[in-house]
Amino acid sequence: MRHQLLIILIALFSASSFAQNAPTDTVYNPKIIYTGMPSTYEIAGIKVTGVPNYEDDIVIGYSGLNVGDFIEIPGNDITNAAKRFARQGLFSSIQIKVEKMYGDKVWLEFALKPQPRIAAINYHGTSGGERKDLEEKLQLMKGNQITPNIVNRAKQIIKAFYSQKGFGNADVRIEQTPDLSAPGEDIVDIYVNKNNKVKVHKIYIDGNEVLSDNAIQRTMKKTNEKGKLINLFRQKKFVESDFQDDLNRIIEKYNEKGYRDAKILSDSVVPYDDKTVDVYITLEEGKKYYISSIDWVGNTVYPSDFLDYVLDMKPGDVYNQKILEKRTDPNKGDDDNIPNIYQNQGYLFYQLIPIEKNVHGDSIALEMRMIEGPKATINNVIINGNDRLYEKVIRRELFVKPGELFNKQDLIRSAREIAQTGHFDPENMDIRPEPNAENGTVDIIFDLESKANDQIEVSFGWGQTGLIGKLALKFTNFSIKNLFNPGSYKGLIPQGEGQTFTISAQTNAKYYQSYAISFLDPWFGGKRPNSLSISAWYSRQTGINSSFYNRRWMNSGYGYGGMWGGYLGNDYYQSTIEDAYDPNKVLQMVGINVGIGKRLHWPDDAFTFQAEIGYQWYYLKNWDYLYYMNNGTSNSIVLGLTLARQSIDQPLYTRRGSIFSVNLQLTPPASLFSGKKDWEKLYKENTVESKKQLYRWIEYWKLRIKSRTYTPLTDPDGKWTLVLMTRADFGLLGSYNKWLKSPFETFYVGGDGMSGSYTYATETIGLRGYENGQFTPWTKEGYAYSRVGVELHFPFMLSASTTIYGLTFLEAGNAWTDVKSFSPFDLKRSAGAGVRIYLPMVGMMGIDWAYGFDTVFGRKGGSQFHFILGQEF
Repeated sequence: MRHQLLIILIALFSASSFAQNAPTDTVYNPKIIYTGMPSTYEIAGIKVTGVPNYEDDIVIGYSGLNVGDFIEIPGNDITNAAKRFARQGLFSSIQIKVEKMYGDKVWLEFALKPQPRIAAINYHGTSGGERKDLEEKLQLMKGNQITPNIVNRAKQIIKAFYSQKGFGNADVRIEQTPDLSAPGEDIVDIYVNKNNKVKVHKIYIDGNEVLSDNAIQRTMKKTNEKGKLINLFRQKKFVESDFQDDLNRIIEKYNEKGYRDAKILSDSVVPYDDKTVDVYITLEEGKKYYISSIDWVGNTVYPSDFLDYVLDMKPGDVYNQKILEKRTDPNKGDDDNIPNIYQNQGYLFYQLIPIEKNVHGDSIALEMRMIEGPKATINNVIINGNDRLYEKVIRRELFVKPGELFNKQDLIRSAREIAQTGHFDPENMDIRPEPNAENGTVDIIFDLESKANDQIEVSFGWGQTGLIGKLALKFTNFSIKNLFNPGSYKGLIPQGEGQTFTISAQTNAKYYQSYAISFLDPWFGGKRPNSLSISAWYSRQTGINSSFYNRRWMNSGYGYGGMWGGYLGNDYYQSTIEDAYDPNKVLQMVGINVGIGKRLHWPDDAFTFQAEIGYQWYYLKNWDYLYYMNNGTSNSIVLGLTLARQSIDQPLYTRRGSIFSVNLQLTPPASLFSGKKDWEKLYKENTVESKKQLYRWIEYWKLRIKSRTYTPLTDPDGKWTLVLMTRADFGLLGSYNKWLKSPFETFYVGGDGMSGSYTYATETIGLRGYENGQFTPWTKEGYAYSRVGVELHFPFMLSASTTIYGLTFLEAGNAWTDVKSFSPFDLKRSAGAGVRIYLPMVGMMGIDWAYGFDTVFGRKGGSQFHFILGQEF
């Protein structure tokens, strides 16, 4: 410890000498004779030296001495003052000197040396991520003072940090070296030797009869023996805090089985070797209890029979304290437990206290004492932390409003709706009621943290004719009413209304071009949750000249497989430029859609309904890539109807809830209005002219059903929740007239599911573990598909700026060339793992590795990598 305490008391004579011969002149630096009797002096002055950055008055205040005080020299007054300085921890050297004396007056000097300040901090033996976490925890910053107490605290924090990671034997050393270039400052070096992780060798349990050793160890989630196959995917490191949690879990397990008196008699952790410890637990199980009766007291809103039904416990049942807590505790229970039923009716001040009224033998009589209290009315709804949206845009999403009765379900729904806007970090939202029991009101506080979610997508891909570039701008907080009011702009665009405006361009030079623009107002008119969407797009692409393929074939000498290998040959770029472009093979598409959506109140207010009308124009010239049509112009007018329900808690890392949608698209039966034509004859003629007549107006119906569910496997309100996601969807593309199957809007199934530049007017459906389009190659266009899957999501980073999570999945699906062939259980299987990364300016990205187990059109899926851009439903 560097702190020094040096007290120099200087006096000229002993107290007896002063009594007999009082000085008549000023004596400087008097010498103290400690063997003499103390004399009393009045402090005539105090001088502070050595600490220019401190105010003299503040330093003098630390000492407890003041001018005018009477002190004894020698004596305890000055010694106590020095101790007071030491307790401050601000000074590395403390000297209290008697500067001079005159008669019975004394002048003191406080000669101090401040603790050094931090010149720099160096970490040794830590990784970059660990260093960042330690910096946040230690809060040691350049320029701050460093004291022995701060050093000791830092050691404790670092050891605790590594102990939580399983390094219970970590050694921490902190050294200070004076910085020669900056007097009064020290360079701080923090040395960490993590040593080996401490794991659990054996767990010894004594006193248990009801639960076996294995059953108890399964109850312990974080403290597990190494070397056991059953613990292969469980934590084996020993962490003290996790061990204490596991001891509580053991007691909870006994309580769940009716053993209310169970307790841990003793527990200890003993080192087995340098890397492992043995854990010893001694239990007392007690006896098993049953419920003899349940009586309700104080209930007037709901009858006792109804409360018995909600409680789901009855006389004769095992006294299961876990169920009792879930049904009676508002912070631990289910959404439909008793407190929530009351709070959803406005009874915010409601209290329910289960009392063990009578314990006789192995029976317990429960008395459920209730204080219903008055209904609470919402007084104020306060929104903090919003600097992105006009406040009315947030308030219109809320289901809690001033003057209405408090409803907990509405509060939870409001939190979900705010998270769904994407403008605030769902991980850092603090939404809470602040009740006022005196007047029966409650204030609702929304503490929000804004986050940017506009996106700039710049991406590149590789197609048959070279590099494909894409630029997309997505503004999620657009304000169209301020478009011509530059003074209201925030940045380059008008913002604040929560509208979405997207513009994108994708090109491969002269081979492929695509442009799109869209606008969405989720509250069209601003008074009702009715949405308006408008979108338009144009694309033009050319085919590949046959000489390009011929050259690849000739150069490879290996047939079809060698042709694709030839793409990577030395003359790839030259031959692409010379041979690939074919202006006589063209596909052009133009489309526009207008949609109106409405939030429904039945079956519940999570349902929405949307109707849209769209027009599409197709122009084809020698387009060999579609089976039914190669030349001509086609048109379609499409009515789309969508019924959807969404109840997820947040869009990025969803923990719970579901998404479901049914979409039906219909075109008018144009063949009924085209006069009497022999459609079968035109179809069988199979000429350019006959196809132009067949497909002048496209007619079809298209049904798609999609669903996802999210189930938390660990604490749903925790930050690192494991989530099980299930998915099931299918699509059908049918026709009114069997001779008029639509050449467009088919399903392109297989691979990553991203729309590329060569999907030829189809809808892409991902099926990992197989190549893009492997299920629907040319001549095998998809008119039906089915896909099911299950994914396990586990988070790595959840913050306002970045979301990263991993996933493992099982997936299965298939495609069919006709609706009549649809067989939803004839599926091809795959499995794999991946990662998803969300960045506000880019959106969702990811990569998956998958293995397809089955063979499709002569090719096994096998090992495949898939790159993901965008969030698919």
